[in-house]
Amino acid sequence: MVSQSQSMKPETAAKKLGILLEAAPAEFREGVVTRDELSALQEEPPEWLQVLRREGPHPRSVVAAKLGVSNSGLARGGVTEPLTTAEIKALLAAPPQWLVQERATQAAVRAEKRRVADRDAERAAKRASESGGGGGGAGV
Repeated sequence: MVSQSQSMKPETAAKKLGILLEAAPAEFREGVVTRDELSALQEEPPEWLQVLRREGPHPRSVVAAKLGVSNSGLARGGVTEPLTTAEIKALLAAPPQWLVQERATQAAVRAEKRRVADRDAERAAKRASESGGGGGGAGV
């Protein structure tokens, strides 16, 4: 009888764990992962998972986050391969011009998002105070 627990492809599980699938052990890459197994890996990561998370190689999204840039910024900078933690630290220690530029771009994007969110919150508060604080208005 097949287990009733939901399962996922190794690619999906690797993404949820923040690891590069190609760097995971064969038994992880070649099987399916149930939700229970994923939870167990997240709660008590085995040694191989701890090493991958600590040392890499890291998937694109993790590299981008550690460098403080977007995935697009990595592409513009010519980073197409996974990087190890040591390679990421080396880039941060002596950032090339593309990384300096992309980090500045990312900081500007975050600042603009904060500005828009603050503006929208201020507008919402003003509307709420003008309408007597009623929360269920039908206006769009």
